[in-house]
This record gives sequence, C-alpha cells and structure tokens, in this order.
Amino acid sequence: MKVTVVGAGNVGATCADVLAYREIANEVVLVDIKEGMAEGKALDIWQKSPINLYDTRTTGSTNDYSKTAGSDVVVITSGLPRKPGMSRDDLIETNAGIVKSVTENVVQHSPEAIIIIVSNPLDVMTYQAHLTSNLPRTKVFGMAGILDTARYRAFLAEALNVSPKDIQALLMGGHGDTMVPLPRYTTVAGIPVTQLIDQESLEAIIQRTKMGGGELVKLMGTSAWYAPGAAAAQMVEAIVKDQKRVFPVCVKLEGEYGIDDCYLGVPVVLGKNGIEKFIEIDLNEEEKASLETSRQHVREVMEVLERLG
Repeated sequence: MKVTVVGAGNVGATCADVLAYREIANEVVLVDIKEGMAEGKALDIWQKSPINLYDTRTTGSTNDYSKTAGSDVVVITSGLPRKPGMSRDDLIETNAGIVKSVTENVVQHSPEAIIIIVSNPLDVMTYQAHLTSNLPRTKVFGMAGILDTARYRAFLAEALNVSPKDIQALLMGGHGDTMVPLPRYTTVAGIPVTQLIDQESLEAIIQRTKMGGGELVKLMGTSAWYAPGAAAAQMVEAIVKDQKRVFPVCVKLEGEYGIDDCYLGVPVVLGKNGIEKFIEIDLNEEEKASLETSRQHVREVMEVLERLG
C-alpha cells in the first residue's frame, strides 16, 4: 500500500511519521513546495527506522507529483496559517487555490486514491477538494471530528482521573467553536459520563473542547500538529487495513440529518472503499438546534468560496 502526504509542515510530517512508525503502509511519500523540505523530513523518518524497528519506506519530493503515482490514500495538509491583517476571505481564497492545485495533481497521478483533507478552514477546504476532484463524496472527506473528539476525551480523562483508552465519545458539526459534542453519546467503559461528572464540570470541558485549537495557538504561537497528524494517520489506517472503524468525519451531506449540500462532521464507517456507511443517530431537540447552528456557520463560509468562484 502507498500513501502520500502533501505538505511537509508540522502536521504533514507528523502524519507521515506515525504512518511509518506504525507500518500502516509499505511506502509513504511526502510532498512539499519548499525545496528540500519533504526530502529532508522523509530521510529523517527513514533514518529512524532502525531505532524504532519499522520497514515503511519514506521518500520526499519537491512538487514532483509523479512520485506519488498509484497512491491508495492521499492526505492533504497544504495551506497557509492566517496572518495578522488577513481576513477570513483572504485566507479562504489563498488556501482554496492551494488545495485546488494540489487536488488536481493528486487526481492526475492517482485517480483511484481516497483523499483526506486536513487543510484549514477544514470544512470549506473539503468542499473545494470535492469539487475539484469530481470524485464521489465517499472518497473525499475531511479530518476534524477525530481530532476534536480526541481533545474532548483527553480532557474528560484528566478530569475523571481515568485512562483515555476507556472513554468513547461522539462529536458532530463543523470544525470550530460551533462543533457539537454529544454527552449523551459519551461513555467511560460503558458508563454514561453524566453519571461520573457534574453538569457544570462537563459543560466546562465541552467549552474547552470547542476552543481546543485556540488554546494551543495561545500557548505556542502556532497551531497544533501532534494530535492532528496522528488523527489523520488513524483515518488512513482504518482505510488501508479495512478496519470498518466508526469515526466522525467531515463530508458532504445529501439528506442525512435533514441537511443537504453542506460539509459537516458526522459518524461514518471507514474502510477500504472510504466512507462505507453513513450513521444517523437520534438527536434530541437541543442537539438538533446545535447542529443547525453549526450548519449555518459552515454554510456561510462555503458561500465565501462560492462568491470567490
């Protein structure tokens, strides 16, 4: 199996490293526009193989997509962070152009590949990649829910002083402060989390989850990379190994949850064909209202892209 990661920045390099270390694919190709960056990081990961004992071959390429030909899965992390004085529209226009160009190259050399988007703004970049690729929605989707759910679970594990391994949780909606964590679908070793933590503490964790990315930016001056890179790698693993994992992913909805033509995070089954099943859970009125708020926010951002053409 061959996996390509486009973008050799912190997130892309972390994703490639996890893929190699866990031997998820036989070959991992790292691509970047900056001369030597992908080659250097791929070489560094390969030189670690005798230490961590893995066989995955990692190679790098400066903007030469011919080396990615025949990839089974492609992870796109390319894009610029928002800079001082840059409006949301400017960021969308810049990154949409990057994602469009990358997607065109990916499809040209790997027309059968499943594409995972990590670039931000996540929901609208998934929209851009889906439009550009002209692939089924089951083969082009975004990574957000796994990362957001991981943060939610990590905060709960800390508050409850339990292993994060025992916490299962679900989160839906857009990637941002309108995301919809679902305490009714959150358990600790099968025990409803609401039986183990008071409402005030739980609400504080939910709010911290919604602002999880911003918290890290404030601490480090840049966005996160370990958890996002590992989350993308987990999605790749589910596909490459045909694990049939149930994950929340960003995908175009076509009637699910009564929503059409919007890219939102919902639970799906991931396997060798990409999204193999959409799962529609029962939502109460409060949860439906929160999802609708999230939909409206994402739809507004999608309309920015549409206006830009």
